[in-house]
Amino acid sequence: MMIQKKMPENFLWGGATAANQYEGGWDEDGRGPSIADILTGGSVDKERRLTVPEPVEGEFYPNHEATDFYHHYKEDIALFGEMGFKVYRFSVSWSRIFPNGDEETPNEKGLEFYDKVIDELEKYGIEPLITISHYENPLHLSLAYGGWKNRRLIDFYLRFAKVLFERYKGRVKYWLTFNEINMLTEPFGAVFCAGMLDEADNNEETRYQAMHHQLVASALAVKMAHEIDPENKLGCMLAYHNGYPYTCHPKDVFFAQQYCQIHNSIAGDVHVRGAYPGFAYRYFAEHDMHIVMLPEDAQILKEGTVDFVSISYYSSNCVSLTQEGAETTQGNGTVNIRNPYLKASDWGWQIDALGLRYVLNQIYDRYQIPIMIVENGLGAVDEITEDGQIHDDYRIDYMRQHIGEMKEAVCDGVDLMGYTCWGCTDVVSASTGEVKKRYGLIFVDKYDDGTGDMSRKRKDSFYWYKKVIESNGEIL
Repeated sequence: MMIQKKMPENFLWGGATAANQYEGGWDEDGRGPSIADILTGGSVDKERRLTVPEPVEGEFYPNHEATDFYHHYKEDIALFGEMGFKVYRFSVSWSRIFPNGDEETPNEKGLEFYDKVIDELEKYGIEPLITISHYENPLHLSLAYGGWKNRRLIDFYLRFAKVLFERYKGRVKYWLTFNEINMLTEPFGAVFCAGMLDEADNNEETRYQAMHHQLVASALAVKMAHEIDPENKLGCMLAYHNGYPYTCHPKDVFFAQQYCQIHNSIAGDVHVRGAYPGFAYRYFAEHDMHIVMLPEDAQILKEGTVDFVSISYYSSNCVSLTQEGAETTQGNGTVNIRNPYLKASDWGWQIDALGLRYVLNQIYDRYQIPIMIVENGLGAVDEITEDGQIHDDYRIDYMRQHIGEMKEAVCDGVDLMGYTCWGCTDVVSASTGEVKKRYGLIFVDKYDDGTGDMSRKRKDSFYWYKKVIESNGEIL
């Protein structure tokens, strides 16, 4: 039998960004500060710093202006339309709607901005996919409540979510509750996911407690969204940690299985199956973690399961119990062992397109519900050449390989509903705070010293992706 490697006719091709990395306008029209607004710039060699409790004069805060979607949204969405996007994933800045996060009533000016964004998307026939919380908790919730370690944030989050569900009923169908919620299994997640700014809170027990609160909030939001509009489709979002065993030693093989269970499947199982898996409770016990769960939480999680799973996938790493001192490399919020069979990006993230097929099969075998890839892309240094163009063949090659393996996964039987590359336009890197680490198919004239006129320019990858979408993945 001939296997037809074709994508579904209704496949959602598009791109993805996040408000804190893209939007700018950090203090305009009533917006309050978020945790992203006290993060300085950084680099691969210099960590981003928190200047608690507020920005410091003379420091550079790249997220304040970012790449200025706030003033360029019409131009940018027109470019998305030119590429043929079927869907655009973006996040709503929580502190633009509730400046402190705990107010009773929302900021109308903030809602009006997203009204206009959705108007533009509708003009080009682009489906919105909204991430409700994407690494941008209102700063006040961190300073006054300690971030997501405090259960009170559940109510504040639900008030925020309800405003969005009601305001955009009938206009927005697809929603993600939290971005990369499972990053709370890593130290990276304490600030970015949970807004916990006190270094003393960056320990496993507190991070898993914060994740539990977010999982409860997610389940309640899913139930609420379905009640407000039965047409709503709610997804979870996992940063998929693909850790291969470094050797075939049984200890390494079993450790790799445990690594993926802990870092991916605890959050995934709660979202999709509505309950913690047995290995989670064993892990908590063996690591002396006492996660406070209220008696009603079990029923809440059971009733608030998601309609689809979404993931970010950039790279893979190796893990080992037997190879102390092995060479390590960076990944998306992780540091693990370098795989000698893989090449890496300028930032050390190992390029593993086949790993995407492996991951998609692994997720679908476990959950048997639709999957969407909502982040995948290559951070690289892009140069404008003498002809005035950006010839990013390396990005095209990366995307071509990954989309090719995505098609193979569909042939394997994976129910894949969409693909949104990260980021469809240049944004500030979350991990390093650099604009130099460019992901976009659209170049933005902005630099790490704060200079640039914010003009937009199509890269070679822009025209390539346009053909991919036009052909529904047939032309790679």
